[in-house]
Formats: sequence, structure tokens, C-alpha cells
Amino acid sequence: MQEDLFETAAIMRGIYGDGITALRGAFSHSWVDELRTDIEGLFVDALQRPGGAVGRGPQRYYVEVHPERLRGFVELVTHPWVVAVCRAVLGPDYKIVEIGFDVPLRGAAYQPWHRDFPAPEATLAGCRLNSLAFNVTTVDVTEDMGPFEIAVGTQWDPPEDFAHGMFPPKALYPRYEARAQRKMPQRGDISARSALTIHRGTPNLTEIARHTLVLGVDAPDARNAERHDLQFTTAAYDSLPDSLKPHLTCRVVERLEPIVQGHTIEGLVMGEAR
Repeated sequence: MQEDLFETAAIMRGIYGDGITALRGAFSHSWVDELRTDIEGLFVDALQRPGGAVGRGPQRYYVEVHPERLRGFVELVTHPWVVAVCRAVLGPDYKIVEIGFDVPLRGAAYQPWHRDFPAPEATLAGCRLNSLAFNVTTVDVTEDMGPFEIAVGTQWDPPEDFAHGMFPPKALYPRYEARAQRKMPQRGDISARSALTIHRGTPNLTEIARHTLVLGVDAPDARNAERHDLQFTTAAYDSLPDSLKPHLTCRVVERLEPIVQGHTIEGLVMGEAR
């Protein structure tokens, strides 16, 4: 049952087992359609600014954004399932450190199998996951739309011979392909995963830009905030629920400043010949 997915045991089983879990129908179609409208405008803006959009392979981009420019931000981060997952995996003092979106356009190719960043000591030595990535699709994903592909259970793989601690050697690709699951969420669904679970984007053969929202959350000992620059204007910050403010690693500014994209992944820029 969907209600069971709010329980700590189910959450931990998904994140510590497969490395990914999801809740279907978390948001209304109208909420998602509004989110897509906001993202489409922000993507156009980002492409016009130097460094506004980071390449993640041919015809594939990542854009980090200011939360207050997304009308659904508060509804997203205060959703009961999002809160339950964060508390179960990261503890009561979890911190929101990033919000942005991925955009595979037509012509986006296979990415190499990868992690989003090197495994921290908490995972390598302590078998503990101290960060999460939440994803919300803005379209109903189909097989030819470049769905996200994840090799379940590989968040625990030791990074032996991984380039930059993130890119496994091609000799390991058969292992990942044997464990691969293609995810095809529909509008309203949300997922949570460990960014250490080996994954890749697949080719988008359609004319549809598959915008996907990304929310990054850390445990207190994680350091992913150093790669990001979460900002709120004073007025926007003051309007947030008081219960949310302790969970934000952010700057409060009089005027929003352009975000300098700090989370570049050089190994993804050229994509993968296949």
C-alpha cells in the first residue's frame, strides 16, 4: 500500500537496498504543469547567461535555480513523504542544499555509468548514506524519451579504479546492465535515491524536453552544500514556514545573485559512444 511507503522500514529498505524508492501520485497534475512552466522559463534564462546551464552530455543540461522562482517549492519540501524520507535516512537535522533541474533534449545520448560525486567516508567506512536526491518528472515519461536508468544496489560498490571516484571502468558495465532498471515516472510521481547508486541517462529520441526537478538534501555531516549556492531574498525567506527554515543551508540576500554552477561533472560533457 502507498501508506506503507511513509514508514521508516519501507524507506530504509528502498534507499539502503535498491538505492531508490518512490511515491506515485504525490502531486496533482496541475501542480506539475505549473512546475514545468516555471522550469521552461528558467531554462531559457539559463541558456542566455554564461555558465547558467551546465552540460551533462550532448543535448543534456543541468540548471541550478533560486527556490523562490519555483511556485511549488514550499509544497515540495514540506510534502509529508519528502519529510519522512529525509528524517528516516538523514536524521531530524537534515539540510536542503540544492534545487535545480536536468533537461535531456532530443539528441541526448547515453551517459557513461556514474555516480554524481565520490562516495564519502561515511559510506566507505561506515556503510551509511548521508545525502539524498529527490526527482520529480514534469512529463509522463516513455521508453523513447531518455528515461533514467539505475543499477540497483550499487550505492555500496567500492570505487576501485573509478575515474575521479565517480566513473567505473567499462569492465564493470555488464554488472550494471544486468542490474539496470529504467524508470518511467508519470506526472505527480516523486522518487528519492542515493546519488551514489550507479546510474545514467539514456537517449531521448523524441521532440519532448524531459525536464526533471532535482532536490538535494544532506545529513549534518555531509558537505554537498559546498557545491551549491541556495539563496533567498529577505522577503521570500521571511515568508517561509518557521518549521522549514532550520532545514535550509542558504544565504539570505537583498537581491538574488546569479548562481555560478559549482557541480560540474567533467566526465559527462562528451557523453558515451555506444
